[in-house]
Amino acid sequence: MSYFSFLKSWLMPEDTQTPAPREIQSVFSSLPELETERLILRKAKFRDAAHIFQYARDPEVSRYVLWDTHETLADSRAYVRYLRRQYALGAPSSWVIVHRESMRTIGTIGYMSYDAENEVLEVGYSLAREFWNQGIMTEALKKVIAFSFETLAVNRLEAVHEIGNPASGRVLVKCGMKYEGILRERVRKKGRYVDVAMYGIIRRDYL
Repeated sequence: MSYFSFLKSWLMPEDTQTPAPREIQSVFSSLPELETERLILRKAKFRDAAHIFQYARDPEVSRYVLWDTHETLADSRAYVRYLRRQYALGAPSSWVIVHRESMRTIGTIGYMSYDAENEVLEVGYSLAREFWNQGIMTEALKKVIAFSFETLAVNRLEAVHEIGNPASGRVLVKCGMKYEGILRERVRKKGRYVDVAMYGIIRRDYL
């Protein structure tokens, strides 16, 4: 699998971005641990690769995301290396989602991109199939939204999902994000252009 196309889809070219303020870079670098009733959100560690591989090799999990199904454990290790590199750079990145009861890493959630000039963050996530339809991602996303508005100087959080994946849209709505329309062929995913639904929440909505 190629991580170069995966990263290019998530991050704007460096020379077109307004640099993130130092305080934002510091948060991206440290990515503090967050806790909910059932979950722990923390920075990825190399030992997470084995658990990530357990769900990332499932074609149903990778069906609507930018990354390809992981074929080997090496793919999952490469993904963890990517996340840790983002932390080191102070760039947008993701927490791993740890299930408290089993202490398994069951997904990721975090920031896909940051528009410093307009104070906008894009969020995204993935989750092991056995934990779908249990409110897990809603629980995680609500925590990330609260952290984003209470800790970071941002005005807007947004997220998109492929229109063939309405379940993701229901999670976004449950977390207070508003449906804003369809972006036709906005994303080039795995060799084809796909339509995505856009959702957003702004600071005054949250407050």
